[in-house]
Amino acid sequence: MAKGVKRKAKDKELSDEALEMIAGRFRLLAEPMRLKILHTLGEQEMNVGELVAATGANQANISKHLGILYDAGAVARRKEGLTVNYRVVDPTIFDLCDVVCSRLKTQFDRHRVVFSKL
Repeated sequence: MAKGVKRKAKDKELSDEALEMIAGRFRLLAEPMRLKILHTLGEQEMNVGELVAATGANQANISKHLGILYDAGAVARRKEGLTVNYRVVDPTIFDLCDVVCSRLKTQFDRHRVVFSKL
């Protein structure tokens, strides 16, 4: 491991099955439209039409990604008459995004300082 990088003391042995599940979570979040949907939903509940209006994506695209997010357990749906409302049910997604965004901001700030000196 790189000098200065410390890892929390946890069981470091992961089965192939566990590694595949972890990779699956990252694949779920590797699609920009799914991140946009999750970010748009935040802590509120929205239907497909509202998500279409908020994201600018088309209905088929939103529906496809909501299906993937639902199958992965990231969102739940609630039917109200003819309308289906979606909400985020896995708050760890936001924790993970916060960690990544924080790190990217730090990198961006460093690069900005370097390039401002050119």
